[in-house]
Amino acid sequence: MPPDQLLPPDGRSRPRSLAFSTRGIPAAQRMELWSVHNARALIDLDIRTMDEAPLDATEVNLHFGSVKLAQVRGSAQVIERSEAYIRKHPMEVIGVFFALRGEAFFYYPGGFEALRPGQAVIYDADRPFMRGFHRGVEEMVLTIPRETYLELSGGRPLRRPLVVDFQEPGPANGHMRALARLVRAALAACPGASGPRQAPDPGPAPDPGPDLGAVEGSALELLRLLVVRTGEGTAEGYLAAARCFIDEHLGDPCLGPARIADAVGLSERHLTRVFTEAGEPPGAYVLRRRLERAAGLLADPREGMTPISAIAARCGFSAQAYFARAFKARFGLTPREARRDRRPGRPDPRS
Repeated sequence: MPPDQLLPPDGRSRPRSLAFSTRGIPAAQRMELWSVHNARALIDLDIRTMDEAPLDATEVNLHFGSVKLAQVRGSAQVIERSEAYIRKHPMEVIGVFFALRGEAFFYYPGGFEALRPGQAVIYDADRPFMRGFHRGVEEMVLTIPRETYLELSGGRPLRRPLVVDFQEPGPANGHMRALARLVRAALAACPGASGPRQAPDPGPAPDPGPDLGAVEGSALELLRLLVVRTGEGTAEGYLAAARCFIDEHLGDPCLGPARIADAVGLSERHLTRVFTEAGEPPGAYVLRRRLERAAGLLADPREGMTPISAIAARCGFSAQAYFARAFKARFGLTPREARRDRRPGRPDPRS
């Protein structure tokens, strides 16, 4: 695709999207154009390759009001923002970098981090740093204005990098995992984006996909959970984190409010209040998501030979009779009828 291409909007609620690729660009011009694109679309960086091989890089960007998202892939390179470079090119943004493939080093004043796939680092782009990717880079990036970050953190500046492992259990890691999942889903809905080739899975994308009009608010509230003291997050942030955890564990028949509350760092009573204020208690939400997941599997031609009992079990139903009753109460037809009636022109039971 041509460098720095503005992609057409798809509806009024969609964010502005940009795409860049070095493919088709003369080797001598790739680094300059790659730097120009990043300065315009994400973060102004001093970028160098680690050898004489031509740079191979792609980037897809989504720009919301105060949130910018990016999917970045590239060959081996080093990126830096020194004190001198920052003076010439101030950004006043905080970046969240989600490592998806390849190990990287991260140097900053007074410290060093070795980052592996499945980890994310939050850092102030106007504090000096150097990052290196000796085997190439594949990551997602989220940036917000520093002013917005200070509002989220209660005025506490980010003086050191905050590293969170979104693959490991624990409330903070779960919040970052929910944020990674949201970013991945939003980028996947962007023209020109594609999934990672070899990367830790941040979890299933929201079904049937993200409401792009709500992505910015949800991203900010999830980020707030990561930078405030325990229990100081908003209901919206905890709700987004809990829904992510639920969707990843729908197949567990023991999934219930107590386990969900523990995963996101709330009391069960507080969790119930958060869900109820959003429209349905957590148990009802879990049941609805299980039935929607089951309806999707029954409508999938690739699952045509899968026994209905197996689909019920994959969606967390330990008793097929209960699954059949709940499915009919929800959609007005039995699971067997739903599978049989999924022919062209038939209504989708999920709608």
